[in-house]
Amino acid sequence: MKLSDKELEIIEILEKDARTPIDVLAKMIDLPVEETEALVHKLEEANVIVQYTTLVDWRKVDGHEGVTAMIDVKVTPKRGVGFDEVAERIYRFPEVKSVYLMSGAYDLSVVIEGRSMAEVAQFVSEKLSTLDSVISTTTHFILKKYKHDGTIFDKGDQDRRIVVAP
Repeated sequence: MKLSDKELEIIEILEKDARTPIDVLAKMIDLPVEETEALVHKLEEANVIVQYTTLVDWRKVDGHEGVTAMIDVKVTPKRGVGFDEVAERIYRFPEVKSVYLMSGAYDLSVVIEGRSMAEVAQFVSEKLSTLDSVISTTTHFILKKYKHDGTIFDKGDQDRRIVVAP
């Protein structure tokens, strides 16, 4: 889908802050509110704007620390559908937050969230690695999130740092 310059401006602004009020958005792109609303609606209907989300720092919510893991998955693609079928089977698990087709040593990168490392390990051993097409997995646990989707976490919290001894 070819987008106009105004449509591109809209998605760039909303990607940075999905809560931008429509009247502010209209002023930013120098269009009337009604025309801006129509363009946003068009982008939503075309699924260019897929969803509006909230980025939460769960470490600041008592009892919701959780664990995030990035799992490299090597798979055997299926004839006629390639990686799509196994990717779909993986992304249908509720624990899975993202699935990406990758270049390099592994085929898929899977991001999952769980309440504990044990829960993530159980997912990998009982659900992911048992899929027919999965050859191998490598799990990486996220220890600290510094930046996510362009947002820096803990900007003013420079006193708590992870220090690794040489």
